Amino acid sequence: MRTMTDMGSSAGALVLTVNAGRAKQADYTDAPAGTGIDKRPVDGPVRVSDPGPKGTGGSGVAGDTICELRHHGGTDQAVYAFAREELDFWERELGRPLTNGVFGENLTTSGLDVDGALLGERWRVGPSLVLEVTRGRVPCRTFAGWLGERGWVKRFTQRAAPGAYLRVIEPGEVRAGAPVEVVHRPDHGVTVSLAFQAETTRRELLPGILELGDAVPHPGLVRAARRYAAQQAGGREV
Repeated sequence: MRTMTDMGSSAGALVLTVNAGRAKQADYTDAPAGTGIDKRPVDGPVRVSDPGPKGTGGSGVAGDTICELRHHGGTDQAVYAFAREELDFWERELGRPLTNGVFGENLTTSGLDVDGALLGERWRVGPSLVLEVTRGRVPCRTFAGWLGERGWVKRFTQRAAPGAYLRVIEPGEVRAGAPVEVVHRPDHGVTVSLAFQAETTRRELLPGILELGDAVPHPGLVRAARRYAAQQAGGREV
């Protein structure tokens, strides 16, 4: 497993843009309200706070719209961060320009190892906002339809660099250029990328997650690890 010592420093890390989207109707989503995946950079300071529980709470970013509350938004998915460096990678792969916010991210970052962040890692963004990494983003039909790239869900999954969802620990305002400082790192070693792979393409990683137990702040991942262990043990719950 990738651990803290494998990760780079957050020195020089910053928010390039803060992005928000409005609801739009589209034929690639079943949500009656449409989709807010088309996020664009916004000017000025933007308030970020806990939106409330999943199912009722939307985005934690003021002015941003979440349309499908069953699967998106809420406390543990209040903010979505994606690295500009990964957008640059996909620009080369896809042969097309990708603007900040095009992957539906609220924060486009630079100099920050988003996918190498540990679950439960905390970032101070600007002077007052504190966010905590909860999990990676699982690609969906809406994401694929929005980009219009053939086989997109598979390609994005195989890359295993999904960006990070974050919960709000201390609310505050954020704006383009805000510095990002990693202020807390747990010692369990489970990164966003590793957890994403354990859930998707490399289920053989799940026993290692189970060994860590409650040290991993991702109940869904721990449940998946228990189910996997039970299957391997012939149906006996572990």
